[in-house]
This record gives sequence, C-alpha cells and structure tokens, in this order.
Amino acid sequence: QVHLVESGGGLVQAGGSLRLSCAASGRIFSIKTMGWYRQAPGKQRELVAAIPSGGSTSYADSVKGRFTISRDNAKNTVYLQMNSLKPEDTAVYYCNAVHKERVLAPWNDYWGQGTQVTVSS
Repeated sequence: QVHLVESGGGLVQAGGSLRLSCAASGRIFSIKTMGWYRQAPGKQRELVAAIPSGGSTSYADSVKGRFTISRDNAKNTVYLQMNSLKPEDTAVYYCNAVHKERVLAPWNDYWGQGTQVTVSS
C-alpha cells in the first residue's frame, strides 16, 4: 500500500505563486509516473502535469509556461511550482502515483486526499 500526502495549498491573489508537494510513503517498490490533477466545482478531474521516472514531462495546455513539475526520486516526492496563478486555477489538486508492488505485479493508481488551491481576483 502506498500513501500520498499533499501539502502547500492555500489562498493566493491572482498573479501569485504556490508550491505543492506530495510525498509517497509505505511499501514502495517502483513508482512509474507521478502527477498532479485538479478538480474544480462542477467539473471533471483533469490532468495538470505529469512526470515519469525517466523521460519528459507533460502539461495541460492551460498551465504551460506557468507551472513546473519536478520530482525527487530519492524522497519519492513530486512538486508542482505554480506561478502567475489565475482565478481559473482554483480547484482541489490531487497527487497521483502509478506504482507496482513487485516486478511482475500490475501497475496501480494511488491518490492523495487533495489540497485546495484558491486564487482570488
């Protein structure tokens, strides 16, 4: 079992910055991809950014150039630096990790509890 704990959300004015962190703990064998999703009221959960264990990052078009995802594999932690925040970035942000428990096990998705980001205009 893998546990993801997010931190760093809060209230910020438009144009401001926040940095989200997500630490994975538990019986960690191999984490393939870590990422951030968000869900605004009345909307579906959407991918914000993802970073594989090796390879290039990916971003939603709406956050390109403003958000940066990074990862510390030694700490099993993923970060999301959010700059030039806009009111439309307001949402609950969820951390995601794709993990398997052993070599021949399937990959499973794990989710954090979510952290609220509110951007005021």
